[in-house]
Amino acid sequence: MTTPIRVGIVGYGNLGRGAEVALTRCPDMQLVGIFSRRDPSTVKPLNPEVPVHLLSALDGMRDTIDVLLLCGGSKSDLPEQAPKLARHFNTVDSYDTHNRIPGYFEAVNTAAREGDRLAVISVGWDPGLFSLYRLFGEAVLPEGETYTFWGKGLSQGHSDAVRRVPGVKAGVQYTLPSEAAMERARSGSLPTLTTREKHTRECHVVLEVGADPKEVERAIVTMPDYFADYDTTVHFISEEALVRDHSAMPHGGFVIRSGRSGDGNSQVMESSLKLQSNPEFTASVLVAYARAAVRLHRQGERGARSVLDIAPGLLSPKSAAQLRKELL
Repeated sequence: MTTPIRVGIVGYGNLGRGAEVALTRCPDMQLVGIFSRRDPSTVKPLNPEVPVHLLSALDGMRDTIDVLLLCGGSKSDLPEQAPKLARHFNTVDSYDTHNRIPGYFEAVNTAAREGDRLAVISVGWDPGLFSLYRLFGEAVLPEGETYTFWGKGLSQGHSDAVRRVPGVKAGVQYTLPSEAAMERARSGSLPTLTTREKHTRECHVVLEVGADPKEVERAIVTMPDYFADYDTTVHFISEEALVRDHSAMPHGGFVIRSGRSGDGNSQVMESSLKLQSNPEFTASVLVAYARAAVRLHRQGERGARSVLDIAPGLLSPKSAAQLRKELL
């Protein structure tokens, strides 16, 4: 029997818990530990037999872990952690600040090459699977336009950004797509749609005692990369209302490629996701790409990769022969 891939989880929030769940469905992988900045005694894995360590315990464990799943937030955790850890471990992360990905890739690529490791960045459903959908659409229909719509759903990255605003005790953010804009995209008329036309953002925030709601709202709606380009509404609610009404984490979205072929025939490609649990689905994608990361490293590849660089067959536990027989 093949030795299971040994996996470590860094960070045990919603995404880390989702990764633990996903790994239970992968018999070719073994969770060997959870690593956190918190006191290990306060971290309660779903499986009480899984060991929990301080993040600093990773020092000296390079040879006992095949790949790390980095489950921190994109706002500040991953930019600091990923380059450091990629010098010593194969890693997979879900960095999702789209316009900063090129610089993030370079930082992680340099670190992974220096450490003789393989790192897969920006894995999830967007960036991630939706990135592939956009690539397929552009490659198949080079004359056309691509439209991406998110939601309605709770965004983990944007919610994390909201919670890091001074004065915010807790909070979530929902992305809402414009139905009118989606229908225009599906029409085949190739409309030009601005960022603000396609989505709105809605935040539900619990304030720290003494925090100024006007200052908190200003900090959120003007935040670059997250809210400044959207019409954003901030609702201030109680902690009880947050727990009661906003504990579920649904999400989803659509990628639409509208193009022309031949003598101007309209062709529309559409892919979509409807998710009851955003973190569990995102974690499941991370786990599949962790399998690919280990395989690529064993083949001698080094440095950083994105989902656009990795053959789909490497995600599956099945052999190439099995996949050709069953899926082609």
